[in-house]
Amino acid sequence: MNPPADKVTEKTAAKAERKDRFTTLGGIPLKTVYTEEDLAGQNPEETIGTPGEFPYTRGIYPTMYRGRLWTMRQYAGFGTAAQSNERFRYLLAKGQTGLSVAFDLPTQIGLDSDHARAAGEVGRTGVAIDSLEDMETLFDQIPLDRVSTSMTINATAAILLALYAAVAKKQGADLLTLSGTVQNDILKEFIARGTYVYPPRPSMRIVTDLFAWCRTELPAWNTISISGYHIREAGSTAAQEVAFALADAIAYVDAAIAAGLGVDEFAPRLSFFFNAHNDLLEEISKYRAARRLWAHLMRERFGAVEPASMMLRFHVQTAGSSLTAQQPENNIVRVAIQALGAVLGGCQSLHTNAMDEALALPTESAALLALRTQQIIAHETGVTNTVDPVGGSYAIETLTGEIESRAKEYIARIDALGGVLRAIETGYVQGEIQRAAYEYQRAVERREQIVVGVNQFVAEKETPIPTMRVDPELERAQIERVRALRHRRDSARAAAAVAEVERRARAGENLMPAIAASVDAYATVGEISDALRRVFGEYTESVVL
Repeated sequence: MNPPADKVTEKTAAKAERKDRFTTLGGIPLKTVYTEEDLAGQNPEETIGTPGEFPYTRGIYPTMYRGRLWTMRQYAGFGTAAQSNERFRYLLAKGQTGLSVAFDLPTQIGLDSDHARAAGEVGRTGVAIDSLEDMETLFDQIPLDRVSTSMTINATAAILLALYAAVAKKQGADLLTLSGTVQNDILKEFIARGTYVYPPRPSMRIVTDLFAWCRTELPAWNTISISGYHIREAGSTAAQEVAFALADAIAYVDAAIAAGLGVDEFAPRLSFFFNAHNDLLEEISKYRAARRLWAHLMRERFGAVEPASMMLRFHVQTAGSSLTAQQPENNIVRVAIQALGAVLGGCQSLHTNAMDEALALPTESAALLALRTQQIIAHETGVTNTVDPVGGSYAIETLTGEIESRAKEYIARIDALGGVLRAIETGYVQGEIQRAAYEYQRAVERREQIVVGVNQFVAEKETPIPTMRVDPELERAQIERVRALRHRRDSARAAAAVAEVERRARAGENLMPAIAASVDAYATVGEISDALRRVFGEYTESVVL
């Protein structure tokens, strides 16, 4: 007797599959097809819900992009403040709706441009900012009361925010309505990025001092952007990105409460920063899982009652680690798909990488194309015309639940270790990321994970593309500028202001008023950082193998 037709079809389909096992990029096993049975036991009203309502799985606003598009915020900064200002104004003229500032390495680690350890790095990976003079030039002819600015700065975040506020005040802006974000996420520096200065515990104090100061001085400012992005860039999975970013966030909330702040006083100004990687369905699900998990954490763990305290607002940048130097034009496609995932996942702002960023800082034309990618998604694809168009998909909802479950398991382990600070100090978090990165690299080497143009579909001959180069003379000019500033300023006033920073650091008083007074006196980023170094010391990383 012949087998039933449906059994024959099943066997034929099974044989036709390309692999024995399918997984997401993060290693989550994937079924051939998802059905209603995969959501059995769920109460959709509780787990999926409605946009704009707890647990915000479908988005934090009822109308999402039907009401307002995400902020298109291209990350930019290089060379001198004058050069970066020119790029900012160019992008704003082309339709960018917010600024995102990249600072050079010396600025990030609190060294002035003429410091011996800054040699060769001035203006290379971002703009060099030594003083209020540079900050004024950076935002020349850019009205800060009408533009939202994000600053990717961590160890020296308090100083750079004080500089930004000083420029805004000079422009006549109302600081009570000034909007933007300072990254200020020092924990991920110890985990994944490395631009720390002081040890973890005094670094956390600086973070919460900034929270408290902004509560009265800059109440509309996002006081932190808790970053999963750099954790993902270091090689984590999607679930680890959510888990470790939210574990960091838990530590910040704990520290702020310990410093005497009420959860509903500061939590509405917390924001997040996530990666947009290549696995479209996993990435969409990741953002939805993060929103839901954060809502429950804030309500059930910290007792938040204000809806704004439970809403996970987040910026996304497409994955720098996915960009290839080989066949760089392929990066245009990668970035477009990653950006689409961020939009379908409900981001509040977005940066799209330029195709040439695996080779150098982006050229003007490549940066414009990256911005146009966002504009095409916003205005031509139709995905912004209905809220959460992927909501209710069996595959999406199942993946959302799986990522949330895996992230919760990691957070429970971190809690058992004594919290994320202890988990960092013991190397647990770094070790988990390193293992994930190793497994991914092994998959690429075995060609289980195809990277087009790298381990398959390789070009016989690469066609070079124009790249941007920073003029080495710019470093010399910046050094001369900061030395001239020290000669011109009121040195006694600057020294007294910096001395007050050191006194407050020793006394345990809030550092921000003294930092604000120091930048007004044209003290440099390096001088203020050195005052804190004298009190807190510098952090040396423990090697984790």
